Amino acid sequence: MTAPDFDELIERRNTHSAKWDKMETFSGVSPDDGIPMWVADMDFRPPHSVTDALRAYLDHGVFGYFGDDEAYLNAICWWMQTRHDWTVDPGHVFSTHGLVNGTGLCVEGFTKPGDAVVMFTPIYHAFFRVIRAAGRTVTECPMALTDGRYTLDFDAYDAQMTGKEKMIVFCSPHNPGGRVWTRAELEGLLAFAQRHDLLIVSDEIHHDLIMPGEKHIPLALIPGAAERLVMMSATTKTFNLAGMHTGNVIISDPDLRQKFDAVMTAFGISPNAFGKHMVPAAYSPEGADWVDALMTYLDGNRRIFDDGMAAIPGLHSMPLEGTYLAWVDFSGTGMESTEVQRRIQKDAKIAVNLGETFGAGGAPFQRFNLATPRTRVVEAVERMQHAFRDLQ
Repeated sequence: MTAPDFDELIERRNTHSAKWDKMETFSGVSPDDGIPMWVADMDFRPPHSVTDALRAYLDHGVFGYFGDDEAYLNAICWWMQTRHDWTVDPGHVFSTHGLVNGTGLCVEGFTKPGDAVVMFTPIYHAFFRVIRAAGRTVTECPMALTDGRYTLDFDAYDAQMTGKEKMIVFCSPHNPGGRVWTRAELEGLLAFAQRHDLLIVSDEIHHDLIMPGEKHIPLALIPGAAERLVMMSATTKTFNLAGMHTGNVIISDPDLRQKFDAVMTAFGISPNAFGKHMVPAAYSPEGADWVDALMTYLDGNRRIFDDGMAAIPGLHSMPLEGTYLAWVDFSGTGMESTEVQRRIQKDAKIAVNLGETFGAGGAPFQRFNLATPRTRVVEAVERMQHAFRDLQ
């Protein structure tokens, strides 16, 4: 494999990139001199295996309905086995138009209007939109902060349950906090779900983006989970392929699988042919080498960013165990969130995700995307230190 050049500055402006071309609308930061560190896609090209597969498909030049997904399914199973020690039956895999779509299909298939969905907040903001648009409510269970990291307080959550709750949407690794959950925490989650008869939809889209020294455990490997578990994963975050909108929903329980299949049929969900070509190319030995190189690079970005934030009094970066999304606590500054946002957006000219959009407990935080060439991370640190120079 040719070593990937993650330092390359790729021009993404005026390419229909949401991250770059929509950031001024989103945050008021101009792409002319701003740094986009908000939406979770990377400023890196995927492995050559992916672009080679696309080139071959384009050269063939006929783009009809996709058929025979054996290679696609086998690649998913191979990846889960070799990278996560998880044996997946290819007959248990559904292809959805991404995992937000997969979440919406789960809400439709496994709950009814008026039911409540449990989420441990703060959590990925798109889930709120999907759940509430479907006429369901959200039961927000705020996580505890213990030694600067999020932990799950199931005793407190037991007291919040009303009987209306039917499902948990769970982030593993956690977005935005970057936690990689331990086996004991996952066992606690399962026990909580069993006590309250809750289905678990486990969003594991960041499961390959694990920092050195950490180990992701698929929830499917916890004994007893299968009968109430829907697993969701994808190549999209791992390989920066979000625009292809192809995700995997993996269900081993036959009754749950039948219900989900009925919803897929009712909504006429059919596969994206481009995604079906790209996934096997990504889930490959070359893709595995690329991910290993990526995580070494992202770990370097993380260290530079965390050290830079630690140099600003009142700022604290949550230890990043997984994902490429830094979650920075500004509560120590004593500033109102509007002043924090003004300094980041107007003075530093950095577009970030506002913590308040992630639900209860998110307000003091801002989320920064570190998956960009290192020179931009260094510049972002310098801009932040200048914007908050009066604190130093």
